[in-house]
Amino acid sequence: MISLEKDKTAVYILTGFLGAGKTTLLKRILTHASDLSGTVVIVNEFGDVGIDGLLLKDVHSGIVELAGGCVCCALRTDLKVTLKKILTELDPKRIVIEASGVADPAAILEVLQDREFKTLLEVRKVVAVLDPDFWNSREDLGTFFLNQLKESDLILLNRIDEVEAHKVPELLRGIHEEIPDCRVVPTTYCNVDPASIWSQDSALPAPANLCGSFEAPLQADHHNPDHGSAGIRLHTPDAESLGFRAFSFQSAEPLSEACFTKFSEQSPWELFRMKGPVRFHDRTVMLNHVGGRDEWAPWDGPQETRLVFVGLGVNPDETIAKLKKCLKTDNS
Repeated sequence: MISLEKDKTAVYILTGFLGAGKTTLLKRILTHASDLSGTVVIVNEFGDVGIDGLLLKDVHSGIVELAGGCVCCALRTDLKVTLKKILTELDPKRIVIEASGVADPAAILEVLQDREFKTLLEVRKVVAVLDPDFWNSREDLGTFFLNQLKESDLILLNRIDEVEAHKVPELLRGIHEEIPDCRVVPTTYCNVDPASIWSQDSALPAPANLCGSFEAPLQADHHNPDHGSAGIRLHTPDAESLGFRAFSFQSAEPLSEACFTKFSEQSPWELFRMKGPVRFHDRTVMLNHVGGRDEWAPWDGPQETRLVFVGLGVNPDETIAKLKKCLKTDNS
């Protein structure tokens, strides 16, 4: 995992085409963060009158609004001036930039890599919000649209409740085929585990119970020793009707690391979330798997595996059966 140097300010960029849901996402993560001290938000509107800043004022007071252009184009100089002022006067721990819907994040990243900022700022994550309708029309939206996705560390495929259930897996596969290195998480109303956004920022922990629609609580199912789908509830009543499934697995026995690595690498795109401590033969580590990639962190809690899974149209029993094979395989 990337470690932030003490003298650098963490930067998070939210991008996505017009109306995809960026402000909804920003409002959610600001509302649910347990500590926003030292956080400054830069909101960029393409028009002359800024609306997003007004919508966010009741959520967080540290809002700086740039209206009348795009931070990667006409407002590039203004962005530099704003960043200098923020760093000089506020010395923040983190800066969140909500880019205009027509911004190219590559240009924003260039500004942040300028010599005057390179030693002061470190980009921690670029998150794109994607409307399925826009993906289907991507050839008509220009190169900046795909650049928004290709430059992102995490893509939220939003509004999947407006897509026929059988088409969502097709969308996921299509996105991964065109952008192989991306992480994709399907959402409605940008409901996402805040840890997916702040996962590299240990100074801003996300409350475990604020997990959004498709994140299950990390808890044991005492009525089912195999910890399948029973006992895990999704946070919104329509989640299961959309095909989302949340289930868990718990075991005190160590897993084969080689076997588990293969299990994770071969997991389908539809199994987009795995989270919890994993016990191997020589250590126990915390796994945060989002949209096809694993992030590992030290773990000093109970020495057992306690994993929560969230997927779309996945079979909990088949998934757990594959995982259990790692209890019987010792390649260490």
